[in-house]
Amino acid sequence: MPFTPYHLGPGLCLGLPLRRVIHAPTFILANILPDIEPFLVLVFNLKYPLHGYLHSLLVAILIGGIFGYAMYVIEEFMQPLYKLLLLEAHETLGSWPFIAAGSLGALLHVLLDAPLYSDIKPFYPLMVNPLYNPLLASHIYTTCSLMLITGLIYYIGLAAKTVFTR
Repeated sequence: MPFTPYHLGPGLCLGLPLRRVIHAPTFILANILPDIEPFLVLVFNLKYPLHGYLHSLLVAILIGGIFGYAMYVIEEFMQPLYKLLLLEAHETLGSWPFIAAGSLGALLHVLLDAPLYSDIKPFYPLMVNPLYNPLLASHIYTTCSLMLITGLIYYIGLAAKTVFTR
């Protein structure tokens, strides 16, 4: 699903309600993070697989965790924006909710993509994709679309609650 809003659905739908436990902005962005790989391959016409290492479970979890820690490091600078956008609860989180959000978001991305693309090697160094099942494509796209709608409704509810409680 490169460059589509589909990964935003699970990010919003799961990240917003869990924002007291994991860092929602990190989770939302980490759901999109692995698609940096196909983006770079297409833009720069690289001789590299469209879905390479970032689309393996182990590397996605590792890179997601590093991304989460980086988000933790810049938290102080970004927090006013996150609060303005209602993406953070009022509690201050330690580093682990950021790292967990990054790892879980990137992991979810790979799990959603693996049934769709035969070139993904989720269990690298194994060179097969046992999760590949193109018959699931419409179900995955529908689920992600419904999650996007649900996440947006949840977000609108948060915004309305904020407006009416001020």
